[in-house]
Amino acid sequence: MIVTINPATEGVLAEYPAMSHGDINEAVNAAYLDFTRWRQVSIPERARLMLRVAELLRERKAEYGTLATREMGKPFAQAAAEVEKSAWVCDFYAAHAEGYLEPETVDMDGGKGMVVFEPLGLVLGVMPWNFPYWQVFRFAVPALMAGNGVIVKHAPNVTGCAAAIEQVFRDAGFPENLYRTLHIELQDVDRLTGIVIEHPFVKAVSVTGSTAAGRAVAARAGRALKRSVMELGGNDPYIVLDDADLEKAVTVCAASRLLNSGQSCIAAKRFIVHRSIRSRFEGMLLERMLGAKTGDPFDSATEVGPIARADLRLQVHRQVEESVAQGAVVLCGGVLPEGQGYFYPPTILTGVKKGMAAYGEEIFGPVATIIEAADDDEAVAIANDSEYGLGSAVFSADTLRAAEIASRLETGNCFINAMVKSDPRMPFGGVKQSGYGRELSSYGIKEFTNIRSLFLEA
Repeated sequence: MIVTINPATEGVLAEYPAMSHGDINEAVNAAYLDFTRWRQVSIPERARLMLRVAELLRERKAEYGTLATREMGKPFAQAAAEVEKSAWVCDFYAAHAEGYLEPETVDMDGGKGMVVFEPLGLVLGVMPWNFPYWQVFRFAVPALMAGNGVIVKHAPNVTGCAAAIEQVFRDAGFPENLYRTLHIELQDVDRLTGIVIEHPFVKAVSVTGSTAAGRAVAARAGRALKRSVMELGGNDPYIVLDDADLEKAVTVCAASRLLNSGQSCIAAKRFIVHRSIRSRFEGMLLERMLGAKTGDPFDSATEVGPIARADLRLQVHRQVEESVAQGAVVLCGGVLPEGQGYFYPPTILTGVKKGMAAYGEEIFGPVATIIEAADDDEAVAIANDSEYGLGSAVFSADTLRAAEIASRLETGNCFINAMVKSDPRMPFGGVKQSGYGRELSSYGIKEFTNIRSLFLEA
């Protein structure tokens, strides 16, 4: 049995029956049967159904936003915005999939070559709880538009959101079993997910989650010779140069660190600040973090809701305590609150240096770490001194200077004077221990296709 808990109240929300090995095998077989028909459906017809998904998401935005807030604690305004963003990715691929998948012609000696993009089969998605809608839709929508079927193993604590996504595809008119959710108990995740990966009808795997989870799934997929895309952890550096507009930089940095209560792979986590402006940056960031209201995620004034689970909150606090014991200084927060709910206060750690937990580990909560850099070269060296390489940002009045620094950062993306975000129009993914492969844009839809070469002799 899967039990979902409201992290703001610690009360039980719902219970869901877990699936057995037999149930899962039946679901995969049914999905594959629908896939064999779906691959023959024209892209314009796929687009028509996908636009209906977008319509339903917008109609149900309040309902689905409420569900996410109850299950994982996201402030309601952010949850509703996530549903809207999920509708956007449906609109985007409905409009662009046909062009992205258009066959390419190649002039060749003695004939004509053609490159076509064909569906693979079933794509398994192993999805996390922190963006329970967006992270599913951003992989599932292009996979479906490319003609594949989709199987999803979602995080157990957002099982209600998982069921809602499955239902919205059915209500939009997609084949009954083309998109299926597997409800798996936590203790059975490794065993049953491995069985699904090895199923002959499953041809590829997409993972969004921790680096540890990604390693485990990637190893299993590799042994089965299944294609995989990994969007994993991050310890994103935001470099603030001495000529930066501090008002703007602090506003963006705080917003990124507090978004989703700090539970985002691409949240700003390490603030690498030039020595000459560090004290001013700290004072302004302190004012902003102290002013962020923590509390009821359904209160429109709340910026920071609870951490999604009790064990995750304890992990955040352990990392803060270890860093302080290693010499970091707490400017605000850092105290485990008493009372109901898995709340954690906005926290700033300064004086952070190599070897501390806050320097090298990803902290999945509203904790900002400040690291001083003497100059541009040291800032780049600190930013790259990480096993992760997902997002990054640079703040400077001189965009050429910022762009030069950006070109030296070992990350999948870099934003200049702006917050890192995922966007359907741009490829998204990381390097190093943050994963491989790309989601979104034309690159994302082609990840799960057979890029096939054809030749016609003259």
